[in-house]
Amino acid sequence: MLPAALLAVAPALAQSHLPNEMLSEAHSEVRRENIGTDSTASVTPPVAVLVSLPDTPAPQRVKVIDKKFIAVMAALGGAESFRFTTHKLVLDHEFDAGAPWVTSVPPNQHLVAKYAGIYAAELLVAYELKKPHSWLPGDKVIRKFWWAYPSAMVSIHVKNGVRSIRTQAPSCPVDECESQ
Repeated sequence: MLPAALLAVAPALAQSHLPNEMLSEAHSEVRRENIGTDSTASVTPPVAVLVSLPDTPAPQRVKVIDKKFIAVMAALGGAESFRFTTHKLVLDHEFDAGAPWVTSVPPNQHLVAKYAGIYAAELLVAYELKKPHSWLPGDKVIRKFWWAYPSAMVSIHVKNGVRSIRTQAPSCPVDECESQ
């Protein structure tokens, strides 16, 4: 059975946002009430009433990697691969033909690692631009144009790749060009 002092405080406990303070206050009242009784009487500890707090709003999760993001970044990756492959083929053919301006062809692993790092940086920048930032003023406007840089680079890489495909052999044979 609960002491009368605790029953009087229980409704206040249920409405309070500070249950620890109210519990200590109720516990001290229980002690004051039991001081006059014999020392063998057991003091019942106060019962903690669970206070239900309102739910905090869940943070809005914005889906950054969606179909549009994958499509734009895949187009960028494809355009960069197209440019890389055509430039490499041009260098290989010019080196095989004995062109004096191509002294050696760089190894594939070095170039792939270099361009993969550049692509990874472009991917990270596009991801960060599309992701919401509470500290950035004008963030909603910036987030709408995350696709502008990758799209511009797609057209530039395709243009460079096509230019490499259209590369023509020198107008004179390599031996004659050296003498000129």
